[in-house]
Amino acid sequence: MRKLLILSTALTTVGFAASAEQVTVMSWGGAYGVSQVEAYNKPFTAATGIPSTMVDSDNPATPIKAMVEAGNVTIDVADVELSDAIRLCDEGMLEVIDHAALPDGADGTPALEDFVDGALMSECAVANIVWSTVFAYDTTKTSGVKSLADFYDLAKYPGKRGLRKGAKANLEMALMADGVPAAGVYDLLATEAGVARAFAKLDTIKSDVVWWEAGAQPPQLLADGEVVMTTAYNGRIFNAAVGEGKPFEIVWDGQIMDFDLFVIPKGTPNKDAAMKYVAFATGTQPLADQARYISYGPARKSSAPFVGKFKDDKTDMGPQMPTAAANLSNALANDFAFWADRDTELSERFNSWLLSN
Repeated sequence: MRKLLILSTALTTVGFAASAEQVTVMSWGGAYGVSQVEAYNKPFTAATGIPSTMVDSDNPATPIKAMVEAGNVTIDVADVELSDAIRLCDEGMLEVIDHAALPDGADGTPALEDFVDGALMSECAVANIVWSTVFAYDTTKTSGVKSLADFYDLAKYPGKRGLRKGAKANLEMALMADGVPAAGVYDLLATEAGVARAFAKLDTIKSDVVWWEAGAQPPQLLADGEVVMTTAYNGRIFNAAVGEGKPFEIVWDGQIMDFDLFVIPKGTPNKDAAMKYVAFATGTQPLADQARYISYGPARKSSAPFVGKFKDDKTDMGPQMPTAAANLSNALANDFAFWADRDTELSERFNSWLLSN
C-alpha cells in the first residue's frame, strides 16, 4: 500500500501544478460507466486535481480513426476491446504507452509481471478488466436452460432471442451451439466451411432475433419481455439481477472472455494528463474497487486479494467473475489476432447476411 500512497502523493503534486489539465474518457455507459466513474474518475480527480469527464458511446473504438485523421481529437482516453486496440495501434491511431512506467502492484510486483497474461499485449493499450459475452434468460419466462444449444432450441424454449448486431461473438457462439468444442472454434472459423456453418446455425433463429447494439440494451430487452433469452456482457446482467433484483440467470456455457483496455488517441490535446489517468486507473486498488460495482475481473493479479463484496455489502464478487473456476468449463478466450485480421471481411459478410432473406 505504501507504493500506492507514494503514487497518489506524486500525482497530487503534479496535478495541482498543472491545473489547466483535464481528461475526457469515452466508455460504454450504463452500469459499466458508473463503475469506472466511481472507481477511477472520482479518485483520480481527488488525488490529482485534474478534472475527469466520462462520455458514452455504443463502441468507443468507432470514432477514434475519424478524429485522428481529421486532426480533431476531442477525447483523451477510450475504453476499447482488444482486437480494436490492436488494429488501431497498427494503423497509427494511438499513442504508445510505456508499460514499464506503470506503477508497481500493491505487493511490490513490477507492472510488467503483475498484469494477467495478454493484458499488455499491445504497446498502445493497458487492460483494465476481464469480461465476457454470455447469455442470460428471464426465469419467470422459462427454466432449465443450461447450454448454448438451448439458446438455439426454439422448439423446446420458444420466444425471441437477443443478439448483438455484429459478427464478433455471434459466429463463435453459433459454432459452439452447433456442437463445436470451445478449443476448436477458431481453427474451424478460419475456414470457409466453418464460416458457412456458423451462418447456417444463425439462420435457424434469424427470424426470432431482436438485435441490440449498446451494452445497456440486453437487460432492458429481458425486463420489457421483448426477449426470453439474450446474449449480453456478463456485468450488465449481474447488475440487473443483483443490483436491481431482476429475475435473470446467467448461463456461462460458451462464454467468450475478452479484455477491455485503455488507449489514448494520437493527437489528444491532453496527452500527459491522459497518461496519468491510465497509470492511476490501472493500479492495484482502483481495479479492485471497480469490482465492487460490476462483475468484471481486474486485469492485475495483485488486485485479486482486494476484491470483496458488491456495493450491497452482501454479495461476494469472486464467484461472479468470468474467471471463477466454476464458470470456465467451456469458456472461449477471444482470439484477438483472428479478429484484427478478419473483422472487416466478416463484418461485411454479416451485414450482407443480415439484409438477405
